[in-house]
Amino acid sequence: MRDLYDANIANIADICDGIHIHEDALKIVREQIPDEDELYNLTELFRIFGDSTRVRILYALSATELCVCDIAALLGLSQSAVSHQLRALKSVRLVKSRRDGRTVYYSLDDNHVQTIIKQGLEHIRE
Repeated sequence: MRDLYDANIANIADICDGIHIHEDALKIVREQIPDEDELYNLTELFRIFGDSTRVRILYALSATELCVCDIAALLGLSQSAVSHQLRALKSVRLVKSRRDGRTVYYSLDDNHVQTIIKQGLEHIRE
C-alpha cells in the first residue's frame, strides 16, 4: 500500500505546483470510503447500467411487473435475449421474480432501483 501512496505522490508532483498533502481532508475520506469489496460491487452495479437493453428493461419494470414474453414483445427482442438480460439484472439485485403457475413475473427489486433510474434521468435532462 505504501508503494501505491508513493506512486500517487509522484503523480501529484507532476500536476501540482509543489506537494502539500491535506491530511485532514484525507483522514475524512479514509474514514468514509467503502472497502474494496463494496467498491467492486458498486462498480458491478453501475456496469449493469452500461447496456441500453438492460436500462430499457428496468424502465419498463418501473411501470409494472412483466413476464419475459411481455418484455420481449415490448422491446422487440427474443425471449432468450430478455432472459439473458434478466439474469444479469437479478445477479446484482436490481430485479426480482415471482411465479404464478407456469408464468414468472419480473419487477424491480425495491424502490432504490426506481430512485436510481429517476435520478439518472433527472441528471441527463439538466
